[in-house]
Amino acid sequence: MKTSFPLSLQTAIIVLISLGLILLALGGVFAPVTNQFQRLGVGVQTWVSTRYLAIVDFLTVPRDVASLRQRNSELEAEVARLQSQVIDLQQRVTETEILSALVDFARANPVYTYKAAAVIGRDPSPFLRYVIINVGSNAGVLPGMPVVTDKGLVGRVDAVLAEAARIQLITDSASAVNIRLQTSDTEAMLSGSITGDLSLDMIPQDATVQIGDVVLTSGLGGGYPPNILVGQVINVRKLDSELFQTAAIQPNVDFNRLQFVLVITNFKPVDITPLITTPGP
Repeated sequence: MKTSFPLSLQTAIIVLISLGLILLALGGVFAPVTNQFQRLGVGVQTWVSTRYLAIVDFLTVPRDVASLRQRNSELEAEVARLQSQVIDLQQRVTETEILSALVDFARANPVYTYKAAAVIGRDPSPFLRYVIINVGSNAGVLPGMPVVTDKGLVGRVDAVLAEAARIQLITDSASAVNIRLQTSDTEAMLSGSITGDLSLDMIPQDATVQIGDVVLTSGLGGGYPPNILVGQVINVRKLDSELFQTAAIQPNVDFNRLQFVLVITNFKPVDITPLITTPGP
């Protein structure tokens, strides 16, 4: 025969047991067990989270790599475009500065009339020193006209077409310019060479020539106007056994970077060669 407890007694027992468990828990009796379950739960959660992230990365990384590659290509294209713009702006600034310097030179030397031109070509031969400019006879350019920049003497017009002209540089081996040394007022002949170097010949032995002396056109010979800057003496060669001194010249114009020039259109060269080479009656 079963003994049954009244419902009120069962409820009282359950309440007492619950209160006891609560008191034991508050007293820290179950702390080791609770901590063990917490560590186990954290470990399981970490394991699941790690595997989940690995699966997500596996599924999304290829798409991210493709996106990054596309973005990288876009950025590289943008950098190339900006670099091109910078180079273009630098080129425009350089050209503006050169043209401004030419204008200042023309204003400082109003005795001459100038025609500005751009260098559009160079002679391909390594033994000739010529450039092509984009103005010709239609602009009043004629053979023999001197050509300068704000830095100094470039050469003279050698041949002309309607819309272009060829300029013989003073560095050409066939070029000869009568010059004078500014400090000593000594006259000499400036000659070009196959290598493009400039030298002074026919310097009298008694003339005083020093490194750094300024070289100007003398105006003699009828080929060039006087007092156009040519360059400076960088080396002097003097031997007692020779009739004349020689000197090496550093031109003031950088012929390798020649972009714009001025043609002196109101100077008429005079060829006096027949008066020198042809004997009188």
